[in-house]
Amino acid sequence: MTVPQLKQFYREKVVPELIRARGYKNAHQVPTLEKIVLNSRIKSESDKNWVQEVVKDITNIAGQKPVITKARQAVANFKVREGMPVGVMVTLRGPVMWDFLLRLLSVSLPNIRDFRGVSRKFDGRGNYNLGIGDHTIFPEITMEPGRKNVGLDITIVTTAHSNDEGRELLRLLGMPFRTSSASTAVKKPDAAPDAPAEATPVAADTVAPATA
Repeated sequence: MTVPQLKQFYREKVVPELIRARGYKNAHQVPTLEKIVLNSRIKSESDKNWVQEVVKDITNIAGQKPVITKARQAVANFKVREGMPVGVMVTLRGPVMWDFLLRLLSVSLPNIRDFRGVSRKFDGRGNYNLGIGDHTIFPEITMEPGRKNVGLDITIVTTAHSNDEGRELLRLLGMPFRTSSASTAVKKPDAAPDAPAEATPVAADTVAPATA
């Protein structure tokens, strides 16, 4: 079975670098990716056809069919009834996970206009959350005139024990973290293999909470 390109890069470049920089005794101590979760919220007033459109788009983006999440209880203030579809979610592991992350880093993020990098904030346990406000940054999506945009949240779960470990892992894999100067464009990461040289850096203010 062919090893995903980014996973091979992780093994050959990232693992030795982390061992050298952090003094791990063996490769098993080096943090790695555990899973990537994509989630898109669906508004309560959305009809069944729109739910299926979101499922189709997330399937194209993730390369794996998602599940429809439903409300466990009714919330009158938000016009939510028990059993109503409230989101679409998919969990990626293994080769699909590595392939998705490579496409995200090398193709999708550079498609965001005036991109200046992503936030450096982690969740305190080495995991990273990224909000995408415009799903058309993914080349798998072709927008039709008059069609609504789909937003999504991307959660990258790692085996790191701290934010610093997780941040260093993703940085070496090619995550374009924002620099301290908001006015300075982020240098294109050279970690992710085969990243397009002509890609234009992307706008931080386009990264927003997900809404479908």
